[in-house]
This record gives sequence, C-alpha cells and structure tokens, in this order.
Amino acid sequence: MTACAATAMTDVAVAVIMRPDGAFLLARRPEGKPYAGYWEFPGGKVEPNESVRAALAREIKEELGITITRAYPWVTQVFDYPHATVKLHFYRVIAWMGEPHPHEGQLFSWERAESVGVAPVLPANGPILRGLSLPPVMAVTQAAELGEKIFLDKLEAALRKGVRLIQLREKTLSETALLALAQRVAERARVYGARVLLNGEPALAQQAGLDGVHLTAQRLMRATTRPDVAWCGASCHTRQELAHAARLQLDYAVLGPVLPTASHPNAPTLGWDGMRRLAQDYPLPVYVIGGMQPAHLETAWEHGAHGIAMLRGAW
Repeated sequence: MTACAATAMTDVAVAVIMRPDGAFLLARRPEGKPYAGYWEFPGGKVEPNESVRAALAREIKEELGITITRAYPWVTQVFDYPHATVKLHFYRVIAWMGEPHPHEGQLFSWERAESVGVAPVLPANGPILRGLSLPPVMAVTQAAELGEKIFLDKLEAALRKGVRLIQLREKTLSETALLALAQRVAERARVYGARVLLNGEPALAQQAGLDGVHLTAQRLMRATTRPDVAWCGASCHTRQELAHAARLQLDYAVLGPVLPTASHPNAPTLGWDGMRRLAQDYPLPVYVIGGMQPAHLETAWEHGAHGIAMLRGAW
C-alpha cells in the first residue's frame, strides 16, 4: 500500500469485531457511497480533535448500535483509492454490549479469514484478511536443546492444545538433520492444520514441504525481494528492520526482545513501552518475543501486538 503525497490523508478508525469462535463481522457498503456493494470492516472517519479510539467507539455505536468494551490496536494500513488516500487504523474488538444492528441499512455477514464467502471485498482489506488467519501464538522450536524425541512429544502435546504456527529454528543442526526434522515436524503439524516456517533457506523449506520461511534480521536486511514462498516473516529489533520487512510485504514481523530471557538475562530489552513505540502505526501483524509466557498475551494485545512468540513457554 502506498501514500500519495499530493492527496490529503484521511484517518479512519476500523473495527475487526471478533466472536470467540474466530469469526469476524463484515458489512456491505450501502448505495450512494463510493464502492457501493463492496464488503468491508465497519468504521469511519476520525473527526478533528478526536482520538482514533474515540472515533472507533462513536462510529461503531452509530453504525451497529453496540458499545465496545474491549478493543486492541492492531495494524495500520495506508491505501490510495481513486477518490481518497486513507490511513486505516484497525482495532480488534473482542467484547461489546448489545447486538449488532444495521443502523445505516447495510447488510452484515460473519466470516472467517480462510473462507470468506462474500464478494467483492474492498481492495484495502486483502492483507487484513491474510493477517487475521495468523494465530495469536508462534511456537519456536527447541529440538537440539531438548533432544528430538522429547521435543516431538512436546510438539504433539502443543498441537493438541491449539498451537497452529511453528517456527523451526535449529541453528546447530546439519542440513541433512534439519531436513529430516523438518519433515517430521511438518508431518505432525499437517494433522492439525498448523503452519510450519523454517528459519533457514527457502529451498530446504520447500524440499521439506513446509509452509514458508522466517528470516533472521541479517537475512532480512540483505533481501531485496520477498522470498518466493507462501508465508514469510522476519525477526526485527529496530525501526529500520521493521520498515524493510514492510517494504518487502512480508506477512508478519517478530519484534524483541521485549523482556529478559533465560538465555540472555542481562541483554538490553525493548520493554513494553519501547515495543509499543516501534509497533505503532505499523502495517504488518507483529509478534513479540523475549521472555514471553502465555499470560503475556493480553498485555501484548494492549500494546499493539498481534500475538506472542515463545520458546520455552511454548513447550
């Protein structure tokens, strides 16, 4: 998505209203508006001297008749339409009072990211739907540390409990051993519909039948194009690295370390406030890493993250 310097930018507060089962609400634009008949996430323009959060609450009350009680900042996208350049501030709304009602005559539909059944969807919302298909937890492997048999047992248990995104990061294994492990991990993950991304070479990921790759910060900064894989993310520690991941149109960024870790207890950390500053107005879903435990998930949401990435906490 691009911004047009010659066009005034309009800030828009957008609600991704999510039920506990993972479905989200889309609304059909009524006649008389630009892109009439297209489906979109509900929301509206931010008024002068109004915060985005206040605009979100006002617009959703006006459009749907519900009162938001829990909402978290998520991603921010800038998009050029023929009639306007808009800065879309997406919030995930997970709790509200009342039942959605079409106060402006629009149609509603509860949808899922993997199987949206309405069309057409506004062009700006394509990357949003892709981002919503990412689960809130990324598990980073520890096979070399735990031993392969113990790790695979723990992997099976984690998959049963709901882990659906795995970063295979095993820097000490030979290529042959890594390929064999990757194939075993992929075999188990497939049973549960989980994605596996290799922290390594795209060719090896494809050979093992994995879903994509995860780039180290160094590999990210050397890249000039997005790897030719279905899913791709990257580790980031600085604003510059985050910006490059966005330029390459990756699917997510992993940002950290946020808290001290067992392996590097005295290393510098971003802290929650530092993480929030870096992730503010960022276009990609962000996972936070470094000292994460399942109990940190809601704190991560409050600071603008998509979710958490865990090593020891995952297994």
